[in-house]
Amino acid sequence: MNDKIKEKLASLTTKPGVYVMHSVSGAVIYVGKAKNLKNRVSQYFNNSPKPAKVMAMVSHVDYFEYFITLTERDAFALENNLIKKYKPFYNILLKDDKAYPYIRVTVKDEYPRLEVVRRIKNDGSKYFGPYISSISPYQLIRIVNMAYPLRTCKGVLPKTPKRPCLEYSLGLCSAPCNKQISSQDYKFLVNKAMDFLRGNDSDIEKILQTKMEVASSCENFERALEIRDMLKMVNNLKQKVVADLPNDYSIDAISYVNNGVIGAICVLTIRHGKILGVQTQSVVDASLYENETMENFVNQYYSKHEIPKEILCNIDITKSDLEFVNKISFPQKGVKHNLIKTAILNANEYLTKVQYKEDIEYDKTIGALEKLKNKLNLSKIPNRIECYDISHISGTNQVASMTVFIAGKPAKNMYRKFKMHGFDEPNDFECLKQTLRRRFQEMEGEDISFTQVPDLLVIDGGKGQLSSVCEVLKEFDKHYDIISLAEKFEEVFRPESNVPIMLERGSSELRILQGIRDEAHRFAITFHRSLRSKSMVKSPLDDIKGLGDVKKKALFDQFGTFEQIQKASVDELNLVKGIDINLAIKIKKEIGENDEKN
Repeated sequence: MNDKIKEKLASLTTKPGVYVMHSVSGAVIYVGKAKNLKNRVSQYFNNSPKPAKVMAMVSHVDYFEYFITLTERDAFALENNLIKKYKPFYNILLKDDKAYPYIRVTVKDEYPRLEVVRRIKNDGSKYFGPYISSISPYQLIRIVNMAYPLRTCKGVLPKTPKRPCLEYSLGLCSAPCNKQISSQDYKFLVNKAMDFLRGNDSDIEKILQTKMEVASSCENFERALEIRDMLKMVNNLKQKVVADLPNDYSIDAISYVNNGVIGAICVLTIRHGKILGVQTQSVVDASLYENETMENFVNQYYSKHEIPKEILCNIDITKSDLEFVNKISFPQKGVKHNLIKTAILNANEYLTKVQYKEDIEYDKTIGALEKLKNKLNLSKIPNRIECYDISHISGTNQVASMTVFIAGKPAKNMYRKFKMHGFDEPNDFECLKQTLRRRFQEMEGEDISFTQVPDLLVIDGGKGQLSSVCEVLKEFDKHYDIISLAEKFEEVFRPESNVPIMLERGSSELRILQGIRDEAHRFAITFHRSLRSKSMVKSPLDDIKGLGDVKKKALFDQFGTFEQIQKASVDELNLVKGIDINLAIKIKKEIGENDEKN
């Protein structure tokens, strides 16, 4: 515990509020709420036993801030807003945060239709779903239209009759556009379709069975096979019925399990008495108590998804500050308890599978950073690593790149590129100096990447490049860990020693450095080529027959500038990939700096 934390703990209030944990770079890594700020925040830093996930978060905390609120409910609302704003690593972040599809029935229209949507609106329509896993809402609509021919066209129907579309000739639409069906008869079909979507399968099954037999007797075997597949799906839906539940019952059963390090959540979705899907995912949360984790998940989940009639949880949060807490229950027996047990089984199975993947991922990222700290004798675990590289050809279009890895992974939104100024000749040392100066000058600016403090600077090059950059650190009085990585033998140099450190080939810590170095090289080369391609646009090479873009690029890759191409001999031109002797002579004749043109 550092002095900043000790001082802040001493000033804490006993009032309710929200606390925000920051890493050394200033990034928000955890947001929590408390009825008593002093008691709760102190628990994170005292010597009492804590889960490994909490200890992992605390090890990255450099300082914290807090906000006092009037009530616990106000603290809950503020906590939710801050989590959405900062997306902290140690709060639950839904990895599978997509919106699941629903079937919307536009009942307010004179001739309603069925369509697939991913957002529920208060527009007077009827919504069915969400449809998860193997149940396709598009296929369900196809089944409905096979039995009850509703229109599929969008928009308002014409006032005057129009020619029916292909769907009508296939028996999949009743053609209200052509006045082939009355509004009353059409709405009867709509009600039957909604009855099926609510779980009544018997009527549609009989209709499909009859249509399949008719198609088969007419030797329309392709249609018969299509309907047979539809019947299989209807039968599959019948098998998803939950016994002892009314067919209009809508429930989500949510279970959270953890092993002290990582956790898994399972959401069992039951609509109209049928299980529509099972969602499982790993979650990250550094709450001290499981009920807080469950509360955080439920709050985040239902900010994106429909709230059902009832939410079952395996952890009691019935006294939470959630606005829809009246829909939450903590069943201890009966069919609802069995649903919770099913969700727990799925969550535990997923946790077992994901633990292996998490272990591998940890070794490649956070574990590799810990090894890097120890083997290079760094002052801290390098959570944010920045790498710098220079790219040019013969001193032209000199550029630099800055790539960023956070927690061992590329943070591409943090990458930055620099166009060098004031250099007519190649000078990697001075270019690196200019790049670092410009980066440090922007630390007090508004660029989110430049304002963050690096834990480790990596320079692509050897001892010379490293020494030149260290001069810039002294100029700005910066005391960051810094190394260089020489590509040929993958030697790591530190400022205080001329003897390189050789990390084990293939090790996860070396791969982290190689990964960010290769990204810096790729990013710089891409920027350099884009600048160089612009300089090629008005080149006299464009007028030479037989010299296309690929061959022109090869020339610039080899010689760098048009002037250097002009000076090259026929033999030198002939060495370029794609340039044969005849084309080399032609190039020399057209643009060469000698008397061959006369």
